[in-house]
Amino acid sequence: MFKRLVLLMVMIFSVQFAAAETEKTVEDYVNYIELKSFTTNLDGVGKPRFLKCEVTIQVSSESAHHAVNAHMPQIRNDLVFLLSSQSDETVGTVDAQNRLAKKALEAVKKVLMEEEGESFVSDLFFTSFVVQ
Repeated sequence: MFKRLVLLMVMIFSVQFAAAETEKTVEDYVNYIELKSFTTNLDGVGKPRFLKCEVTIQVSSESAHHAVNAHMPQIRNDLVFLLSSQSDETVGTVDAQNRLAKKALEAVKKVLMEEEGESFVSDLFFTSFVVQ
């Protein structure tokens, strides 16, 4: 009888511990989506200049991951237009690149808000950034 009681208590605590772990992993979900690289002309007069960069988007749920992938063509389109509208002055410094990353994040969030009713995206990073 005592063995059954101990076994029952172990099983109850195991289930509670597993449930707590499941909740923790759902809340702590972080994933990154790497986009194919972007190569665009920079806006301006004179010698043609190019911008090549790689973008990674941070999402915090599986549904966010699916939403980004479902709307990837529109997201890439809007990012191409944003990047190609830049000039040497708007990408020439680290501060300028950080501002551009924030604009890119807002562009991605806007697409998802229009299409899904939720912005989903946590952050956006330039993992490579070259101006030539």
